[in-house]
Amino acid sequence: MTHKQLIKSFSLFGQWLQKPDGQLTNFIQSASNYNPWFTPENTLKAITAFGEMLTENDLQKWVLSWDMELTSQNEEISNLKNQSLKPKKIGLVMAGNIPMVGLHDILCVLASGNIALIKLSSQDQKLIPYVLQKLIEIEPNFKNQLVFVDRLKDFEAVIATGSNNTSRYFEYYFSKVPHIIRKNRNSIAILTGFETSNQLKALGHDIFDFFGLGCRNVSKLYVPDGYNFNLFFESIEEYKTIADHHKYNNNYDYNKSIFLVNMDKHLDNGFLLLKNDTRIASPLAVLYFEEYLDKNSLNQIIGPLENQIQCVVTGSEITLFNHQVDFGQSQHPKLWDYADNVNTMEFLHNI
Repeated sequence: MTHKQLIKSFSLFGQWLQKPDGQLTNFIQSASNYNPWFTPENTLKAITAFGEMLTENDLQKWVLSWDMELTSQNEEISNLKNQSLKPKKIGLVMAGNIPMVGLHDILCVLASGNIALIKLSSQDQKLIPYVLQKLIEIEPNFKNQLVFVDRLKDFEAVIATGSNNTSRYFEYYFSKVPHIIRKNRNSIAILTGFETSNQLKALGHDIFDFFGLGCRNVSKLYVPDGYNFNLFFESIEEYKTIADHHKYNNNYDYNKSIFLVNMDKHLDNGFLLLKNDTRIASPLAVLYFEEYLDKNSLNQIIGPLENQIQCVVTGSEITLFNHQVDFGQSQHPKLWDYADNVNTMEFLHNI
């Protein structure tokens, strides 16, 4: 498949995701029947975010990024060269913490011309197959590149996503083949104290979208010494309906009771608990925070944690990290915003 065909098929797929038809809308409405966390609102949010990712302009930029020397004159030659290589079977171990979280890896395998052996998460066994069927309708050649399996075997490389505990098993089991093993990661937000109410309201999306279950969700705030949280709490008040979801509210009640029993000092607005803590991975319905004195002290605090951080949300150029996004944008990655900052396409092309 030429790059032109790839861009066209992915672009049409993205258009369908951005404007779901009646059948997809019905499927979105039913997603919570098999996973209570996949509310219609969150499922639609995940689907449209992928649609926004697959624009023609961004696809062209993404394809060109695989080889900075690629030009329109040698594009077909490059594709013919790729097609002469035998496709490799890439095992994909999917996560299921948020809807369709593993779709980007699947698209990368398709774009590389390889075969995706997809082991779905038990938490997301219906949505990904459903949308991929539409992609096959758009481009039938993808059918032979997509294989759903209950158990991985006969693979030549693996991309596996899991927890810190399962990653040790993955490292052992997949040690003899090229692999990307993803562990737990969290995202952080850096505040300067000069943020507007609108900026803090946008930050609410980074915290509460998908109930905070994603690795791109903010689980820790870094705030200036003596920071007053009043404006922050006022700005996120519109997200209070999140407590209407019984599973989220159960987590809120549980963590609140633990803090009270242990007499842990914390802040509470009725649907989110804030606790001063040096860790970055906070429990569900809890947001950790830590104070800093200046930019230098902040970089000293965050620097050693880089391998635990997925992205940094801030309105300031205060951090040295390059995976930095503006308020409200953590759940809107681009095609080239690879998980764990590991270039998936480079990995696949170098196998």
